[in-house]
Amino acid sequence: MATPSERPPSAPPSDVTQLLLAWHGGDPKAEEQLLPAIYAELHRQAARAMRREGEDHTLQATALVHEAYLRLVDQNRVEWRSRAHFFGVAAQIMRRILVDHARGRHATKRGGGMRPVTLGDADAAVGAPDSGVDVLALHEALEALAVLDPLQSRLVELRYFSGLNIEETAEALDISPATVKREWSIARAWLRRELGSA
Repeated sequence: MATPSERPPSAPPSDVTQLLLAWHGGDPKAEEQLLPAIYAELHRQAARAMRREGEDHTLQATALVHEAYLRLVDQNRVEWRSRAHFFGVAAQIMRRILVDHARGRHATKRGGGMRPVTLGDADAAVGAPDSGVDVLALHEALEALAVLDPLQSRLVELRYFSGLNIEETAEALDISPATVKREWSIARAWLRRELGSA
């Protein structure tokens, strides 16, 4: 894989969508062309997710990208609809990797290194790009939110773990940007309360 200085710029969204459709259609060259087309965006997504982790986090953004990519190309049953859909699935996969990594890191000692989540962290978790929020606490809160409102949980995952903007989130979820804004506001308030009480 390319090193940070060799990374190509992201391909235009329409090019990525066409490559995904061709790959799903069985074009053997599409997968070869896909990685250079998406690598820069995947790395930005991973870097955003890593900035939100605590300073003691041992996983690197490049390792997160490589692990996520390996899992993404193994998704044989997914019918990729668009670039936003692909990066939405990437967000789910990165979330699982980060949660698994955090669980493994904390397994050596009960609560080893975990810090409490405060109300300020709740705002940071769903609003600011560099928060250092405990990924396990956020994961558990998102799981609880998914029981109450799966759309809001998915929306937070896309916005937080993938860094998708309002329009990209709307495209990935096949809803209007106005609905994204409304549901985002409600989900943030719910998570603020949930993480604040934790």
